Amino acid sequence: MTDFHRRFSLGIALALMSVTVVPAFAGGSHDHPSENGTAADPLDIVRAATDLAPPIARSGSETIKVKLDTVEVTGRLADGATYHYWTFNKKVPGPFVRARVGDTIQVELTNLADSSERHSVDFHAVTGPGGGAVATDAAPGETKGFSFKALKPGLYVYHCAVPLAAHHIANGMYGLILVEPEKGLPPVDREFYVMQGEVYTSQAYGSKGKLTESVDKLMAEAPEYYVFNGAANALTGNNALTAKVGETARIYFGVGGPNKTSSFHVIGEIFDKAYQLASLTTEPLKDVQTITVPPGGASVVDMTLDVPGEYVLVDHALSRAARGLVGKLVVKGESQPALFEAVSAEADESEQNAHSSH
Repeated sequence: MTDFHRRFSLGIALALMSVTVVPAFAGGSHDHPSENGTAADPLDIVRAATDLAPPIARSGSETIKVKLDTVEVTGRLADGATYHYWTFNKKVPGPFVRARVGDTIQVELTNLADSSERHSVDFHAVTGPGGGAVATDAAPGETKGFSFKALKPGLYVYHCAVPLAAHHIANGMYGLILVEPEKGLPPVDREFYVMQGEVYTSQAYGSKGKLTESVDKLMAEAPEYYVFNGAANALTGNNALTAKVGETARIYFGVGGPNKTSSFHVIGEIFDKAYQLASLTTEPLKDVQTITVPPGGASVVDMTLDVPGEYVLVDHALSRAARGLVGKLVVKGESQPALFEAVSAEADESEQNAHSSH
């Protein structure tokens, strides 16, 4: 065997080890400062769907600075249940990054000193080794960084890539970066940021108290919880998406995963446009009921809100709705009976009797 072949074989072996070896994890029992949440007083880790930067109005390229702190926190997973999350900036998903083709993005990642693990970030928008994961692989207390040129428009996932990457992603370390085309996207009235993920707890869905991770369930791809924006039923109540009749809405939707493909659907709405697999240079599909988004993938959907009421965001693998994967879009405004009108059985019978009496 030549020296080249020996080096090549060693490189392949090391690469396979980095993605297949399951290390021992300390995350579940690690202590953190009280400001990072406790079982008695957990943090709200849910990223609001409205927490995203507005469309870019400038012309020409700029340098965009992205500051990511990898923070391990105790957060509220469900009513009466907490979980030990690993996060970017204390929220799930991480911050929505917005740039334009031609921009230079400078990424600085600080792994807080009290972390139990190494952390990093891999941006799928990067053209470069590991998407930045090697450059940002940081031990607790370290700060690492890199810069990259945004070459191709699209909506891209980013995530922690320290082995086992699936473990870091399942604990909450994922987000989206939008690289707008040079001329931007068609304007809409409202934009929302929604990501789907899975949480693998040792305890059964619905258990109360401090829930702990299960690496065995992770490896078996058997999550107890499916979540939008980090927690069960997170995008309901005060966190529901809101809009008005007559407005257009755009959802930037991504799947952190780490394992499950989503069949994203808004009950009672039809997507006017669906940018399949988040390709912004391909003509969008029109009049689409449900989109398929793989783990590590994304899509952009636009819809016109014609009728007031509550619309439910789901993965149309509908058993997952019973495990926390439900969101709400509340549309307010005047009723539109020409488009939709609920008719009760009593009213229908009364109308029939009126006709029969003539």
